[in-house]
Amino acid sequence: MAKFTRLEVAEKMAETGMVPLFYHSDIEIAKKTLKACYEGGARLLEFTSRGDFAYQIFEELNRYALAELPEMILGVGSVTDAASASLYMLMGANFIVTPVLREDIAIVCNRRKVLWSAGCGSLSEIARAEELGGEIVKLFPGSTYGPDFVKAIKGPQPWTSIMPTGGVSTDEDNLRGWFDAGVTCVGMGSQLISKDILAKGDFEGLKSKVEAAITLIKKIKP
Repeated sequence: MAKFTRLEVAEKMAETGMVPLFYHSDIEIAKKTLKACYEGGARLLEFTSRGDFAYQIFEELNRYALAELPEMILGVGSVTDAASASLYMLMGANFIVTPVLREDIAIVCNRRKVLWSAGCGSLSEIARAEELGGEIVKLFPGSTYGPDFVKAIKGPQPWTSIMPTGGVSTDEDNLRGWFDAGVTCVGMGSQLISKDILAKGDFEGLKSKVEAAITLIKKIKP
């Protein structure tokens, strides 16, 4: 079962302002990536379920996190059905992120009191996700909507907590635009954990990149 409660997860998302995300089929590379993010100051990470037997990689990765990285809150993204969400929660996933709004996933996550973040692209979807108990909604793909969309949503719904994913980079102007618009945190994938970094095994470079991004977010976050 999850080590961290959904409120602890939501609070840590708001506190750090960033959720790194990645997938790799090699467990040793996945462990080194997770450790580099942890040493860089990240305390959340979304392992995206995008490959065959991804659940096996996640199971071993979470065992590693529990033994070696005690403050790391490991969750799973790209989850598209309730059965998959249930499987990952049995392996200790601390949060579930979806690319779309799925009520069946909301039900199974709420049953176990695990935070879930639904991928939404309209005010109606966001409102429905919140009615289903979604604490933080995922704006996806963020590059399609941009900070102006977040500003428009926060007007009639200032209570809404948004995490854009896709279209978020480590560039200061990009991050400032999102946080000035009112996002709670950002999901950051290939712009942070690039294919080049993984291919070269540049985990020290990744650690420095994560540290710099978190420092920048703390500086600009309202």
